[in-house]
Amino acid sequence: MVKYAAAIFITIVLGLGSRRYSYVFPDVISENAGDILWASMVYFGFRFIWMKRKLAWAVSLGVIFCFGIEFSQLYQAEWIVDLRRTAVGSLVLGRGFLTIDLLRYVIGIAIAYGVDKYVFQRSKYTTSLWR
Repeated sequence: MVKYAAAIFITIVLGLGSRRYSYVFPDVISENAGDILWASMVYFGFRFIWMKRKLAWAVSLGVIFCFGIEFSQLYQAEWIVDLRRTAVGSLVLGRGFLTIDLLRYVIGIAIAYGVDKYVFQRSKYTTSLWR
């Protein structure tokens, strides 16, 4: 549980940093990192809530959630547009639909899945060897 909470925190810090200091990074990173990291955070959030479930559960829910948020950006009622203009609303709900964001979300979830499977899950078995 702690590893997922730490992953969420680190991902948020990296995501906010990638937006705040975008001028430091090459364009390919500054243009894509925020959405990739956001989707990774969503994956880690689902793993935090449902650790006992299979990794595919978090992948599936992560994709559904991220795609749902992105497609919700097609809805342009005044109240939700106003909400999206706030800092928190913008970070959670985004601002406008971009097809490329769907690919960024898949990449972010795939990276988080890889970290989970090959670092977190593996460490669960290797740490017991050292005790």
